[in-house]
Amino acid sequence: MTTKLFTNARCFTPVDPGHPLAGREQGNIRTIAECAILTQNGIIREIGPGGEVLEKTRGLDIDMEIDCGGGCLIPGFVDPHTHLCFHGLREAEFAMRLEGVPYLEILRQGGGILSSVRRVRTASEEELFSSTMKLAQSALAHGTTTIEIKSGYGLDSESELKMLRVIDQVGKKSFLDVVPTFMGAHAVAEEDRHQPEAFVEKVIREMLPAVADQGIARYCDVFCEEGVFSISQSRRILEAAKALGLGIKIHADEVHDLGGAALAAAVAATSAEHLLAASGEGLKAMAEAGTLAVLLPATAYSLGKPFARGREMITLGVPVSLATDCNPGSCFCESMPFVFGLAVMGMHFSPAEALVATTLNAAYAIGMAGSRGSLEPGKKADFLILDGETPAILAYHAGVSPVKAVYKGSERVL
Repeated sequence: MTTKLFTNARCFTPVDPGHPLAGREQGNIRTIAECAILTQNGIIREIGPGGEVLEKTRGLDIDMEIDCGGGCLIPGFVDPHTHLCFHGLREAEFAMRLEGVPYLEILRQGGGILSSVRRVRTASEEELFSSTMKLAQSALAHGTTTIEIKSGYGLDSESELKMLRVIDQVGKKSFLDVVPTFMGAHAVAEEDRHQPEAFVEKVIREMLPAVADQGIARYCDVFCEEGVFSISQSRRILEAAKALGLGIKIHADEVHDLGGAALAAAVAATSAEHLLAASGEGLKAMAEAGTLAVLLPATAYSLGKPFARGREMITLGVPVSLATDCNPGSCFCESMPFVFGLAVMGMHFSPAEALVATTLNAAYAIGMAGSRGSLEPGKKADFLILDGETPAILAYHAGVSPVKAVYKGSERVL
């Protein structure tokens, strides 16, 4: 057994009450001015004021003692919504959007998701792994220690299963904990564009059973949006996924208020994601159901749109988390510090609310809160040391990452 003692830290962490933090609890964090953390085999055994923890180490053989230099220590970031698995960028479409071409029009012209689909289908598994691993390592360098990665650029069984294998390998060959999500219903495949109902049936009857048999994906997500998948189509796909034992998520009300937020509540989805156009009624339904909101301010920034109404969601009692949405089209960003800063400066979150949203609530959004998202006994020793005195440095020092060190299971990995 390897025992380590971390001392001389200024610790800021949510405290996990057994459920996501919402409403007035959204900013509940514990601050320990002179903190020490005792870990054994990468798991936190004691955390608290230095003197108290040191008392509990008497008689223990400490293999290593690490002085944190008085730095700000927070849980490792959890990024609960990414499309990291892709091959090739779409800078030309970014320029089109800057010129005012709407995303759904780009999609109708065969761009958007469909251009990434063509590239993923033709890429070898090795090429896809290489490009995905590169982004995963960049996310780690910016402080992400646990990450969700969606498929969804295959849109046929063979390519979706290939993506999920790649995502699985990234989790096995990097320091990141990776949660794979199947998103075969990301768009209607080009070959089925004139028969979307047939494609929905293909997702339900062919792709989902194959994904379940493969045993890699933990969740199923669907793009519930005008021009993509309707409320009824999304419900059928999610209910079929749930029947196969997958958790369910929804890309909801990103462009239009289609009713995706209310659907997420009605089908007991773990989370509804995007929510830029969600109605007040849909948000209230989410609050009543305890459905997590996963907000993506870097996507709104990239698209030049107003941010999701995060403050309203907090007031309504919706538990809010934050994610990068890293993808080749609408948001090419793997930096959680950037997302944290946007939430504080653009969505008017307090630094404490943003910390909860990027750690504990984000862990709940991907079913990892039992072992991630906060620093307390029994959880994995995943934490960051920042170049600052408080988590506010993440918004205050704009345009850079103040992450000085990344510890994964008490091992320094950056």
